[in-house]
Amino acid sequence: VQLQASGGGLVPPGGSLRLSCAASGINFNIYYVGWYRQAPGRERELVAAITTPSTIDYADSVKGRFTISRANARNTVYLQMNSLKPEDTAVYYCKATHIITRADYWGKGTQVTVSS
Repeated sequence: VQLQASGGGLVPPGGSLRLSCAASGINFNIYYVGWYRQAPGRERELVAAITTPSTIDYADSVKGRFTISRANARNTVYLQMNSLKPEDTAVYYCKATHIITRADYWGKGTQVTVSS
């Protein structure tokens, strides 16, 4: 199982980035997917997750600015990040969770830096 995150970078405040996470080695359709982030000196936290086709959760700090989506045919989950703030600076990780066994698979992180 591999999850490969990409799309991070350096962006000025107010800018946008789109993260992608491509999965291989799993039947993506039977996994919940989510994005997490970890800033220096802080614990990893949930950013957004799709837990059922109709249930999407967002951290309060990103509501209205970030959008998570998935393309099962491409085994890919996306995170569109708009109106970025310096406090969004962190390493972003994707996670896939099997809907029955609850086994978790993590991708390697991608760095997002919001700075002028």
